[in-house]
Amino acid sequence: MNPVALRLLNQQLISPQFNDPAEVVGYMGAVQAQEYRLMRWAVAMRTRRPSAKAFKKAFDSGRIVRLHLMRGTWQLVSAEDYWPLLGLCGSKALAVTKGWMHSNKISIPDDEIAGIREILAWTADGKGSATKEDFILSLAAKGIRMDDHRLSYHIRLAEISGILCSGDLLPMKATYSLTENKVRPRRETDRDEALLTLTRKYFQSRQPATLEDFVWWSGLNISDCRRGIGLMGGSVHRELYAGREYYLTDSCRTRGFRKGRYLFIPPYDEYLISYKSRDIVLPPEHSHRAHNNSGIFQPVIALDGTICGNWTPFKEDFKTEFFRGDHSAGIREEWTRFRNFQNNTK
Repeated sequence: MNPVALRLLNQQLISPQFNDPAEVVGYMGAVQAQEYRLMRWAVAMRTRRPSAKAFKKAFDSGRIVRLHLMRGTWQLVSAEDYWPLLGLCGSKALAVTKGWMHSNKISIPDDEIAGIREILAWTADGKGSATKEDFILSLAAKGIRMDDHRLSYHIRLAEISGILCSGDLLPMKATYSLTENKVRPRRETDRDEALLTLTRKYFQSRQPATLEDFVWWSGLNISDCRRGIGLMGGSVHRELYAGREYYLTDSCRTRGFRKGRYLFIPPYDEYLISYKSRDIVLPPEHSHRAHNNSGIFQPVIALDGTICGNWTPFKEDFKTEFFRGDHSAGIREEWTRFRNFQNNTK
């Protein structure tokens, strides 16, 4: 087993199978969306022809939705998966959010949550896509003023409750829509059905991966994760590699890998954040170049799947810095692919 090649193929980073960004998100189950500008590249680089225009079209139409979900962090999910995943992961997301509020000494009573939520929903409904500044103005019109941190928690609580989700895509600023105007009506889903869907999508797109990786990524408890794997039945099997037990599906992609390929990977990308243990592709002595102990991730470069350097996304000039190995001019092909993606906006 070559775990690096398999991850590149099944994460759609090499020989991608999709044209539509929404199909990528649906295939992945969820895509980390911490960095508002570069979440677009994280999805688009997994399509055959990366296009900022295609991503915006899918996002604005509601086929791709951004919200706080797993581990209490930003995720992209498909409209089809929105309600099942919110039902499956929402209680954990709420517990994480309340834990952060407690650590920040912020307490929000239920009557305040209800009152503010009504104003947020009214504003989002009226604006179609409301910014945080729109919410501030609406609150001020009611004689309510609060600091940015407290308002952010109100917005997050409204997301977890299914009231607000992402609005239209702006260049730099997040917007929020009333969920009922953006996503089709709630479909009741059996919990096991939702768990099976999430488990299947995780392993089909991240394989080979361990149980511990899935627990970390999903934010679910270990018993739920074991149950999800069990629900997959005979479609998943285990293989040992370097002393760890990995799960692979019967549909694992094994063909299409080619050597000598560079990848410009955005911060918080699923290629790293999907796994608790990242040493297969990221040498431990260089892990600080990819992320710090506080969970801040940096843009990195991979050659044949192994992280070897850093890149600067929003500079006109081609700027890279390598910390591992010798590198050729072949890297400019990936830079050109990224710039073509940025320029394909119309």
